[in-house]
Amino acid sequence: MTSRTPARTSRKTAGRPVTARLHGIDAARGLALLGMMATHLLPTFESNADLTPTWIGLTFSGRAAALFAVLAGVGLALSTGKHKPLQAPDLSAARRGVALRALVIAAVGLSLGGLEVNLAIILVHYAVLFLCVLPFLGMGLKQLCAWAGGWIMGSPVLAYLLRPWLLAAEPPMQLGHNPSWEDLSTPASLLADLFFTGYYPVFQWLSYLLVGLIVGRLVLGRAMVPVVLLVGGSIVAVLARTLGVTAMESWGGRAALEELLNSPGYPLESVLQVNLTGIAQEGSWWWLASAAPHSATTLDLLHTSGVAVAVIGACLLLGRLAEWVDVDLLLPLRGAGAMTLSLYTVHVWVVSGFYLKPLPAGWTEDGMYFAHAASAVIVGMVFVLRKWRGPLEWLGHAANRAGRGELRPSVR
Repeated sequence: MTSRTPARTSRKTAGRPVTARLHGIDAARGLALLGMMATHLLPTFESNADLTPTWIGLTFSGRAAALFAVLAGVGLALSTGKHKPLQAPDLSAARRGVALRALVIAAVGLSLGGLEVNLAIILVHYAVLFLCVLPFLGMGLKQLCAWAGGWIMGSPVLAYLLRPWLLAAEPPMQLGHNPSWEDLSTPASLLADLFFTGYYPVFQWLSYLLVGLIVGRLVLGRAMVPVVLLVGGSIVAVLARTLGVTAMESWGGRAALEELLNSPGYPLESVLQVNLTGIAQEGSWWWLASAAPHSATTLDLLHTSGVAVAVIGACLLLGRLAEWVDVDLLLPLRGAGAMTLSLYTVHVWVVSGFYLKPLPAGWTEDGMYFAHAASAVIVGMVFVLRKWRGPLEWLGHAANRAGRGELRPSVR
């Protein structure tokens, strides 16, 4: 009897951090989904001449999508060896599985790209990021830190140099719309848009997956790791944002850029707070000094990565608290977070049905967002409580297993 009791206690103790970790990661992913829905359905600027930022724009713009991308890296780390990366031949099998899963995501994204919808769909970029991160899956923590630091510092500079050359081509190597199956017929423009000239430039956004791999390689079950993530991420986010605002407002950056744009009355101050997409960041090195959302500068990458890491730390701590009080506090978020691909796809499809059409009688933008968010939460809770995978998650999981060779029939 006495020899079995410690083993039983050990298994229970060892299992709790694992459950809290997984629930916390899923909850962070659910929060990212709800944040992206908010930027899709609610205004990020007021409808006035100054384009005054709304609280939605100030809170979620650039940060929700970045959290989504960082969590992709965390998930890849957890599925390829956690804090100790896999070695060959298991690593090769894992890479094949990730690649096939990426193809499933890309197919969904290209299909959604054919819809008429006034939002930037991330899925094709997300899939390409999965493929780009494959060489890094076998790296340890120190190597990943070195690569992430170098990529965050260097990729925005190289993109700044290459982007004007790509846009100066005839025709410009930019899609101007979400990637779709038709764009496969113009691979050069498609790749240029995906990596440099589009809404989610993969070249710089690879930084987020590298940061996520670092987080996933940490021993997340240790007591202090979530605290370090929360505090460290918050400090990095605040410092990066503060430096960007100081460069623009106190060191003359915004004045220099306003003179470059030569557009009197253009509300650059508001745009720098919410979304720099649509402005050609060329002609001045001052563009690289901003921390504006969707600018993909070093300071933007640091700020949004810091926010993502802090959110992950907070969700992990809430997961620990939930197990301590024996109440599933994260259920509403982790349910949606466990099936983000399916819910995101349905969300985009529903939004497309209202493109250039008035909202139904009695509906407001707030009401529409509440309907989308509440549906995602309720459906996610049902699926997670029933222990079901989302339909597209099931397809991606099957592709992953096929790539790993786990679907081969047994030989008798």
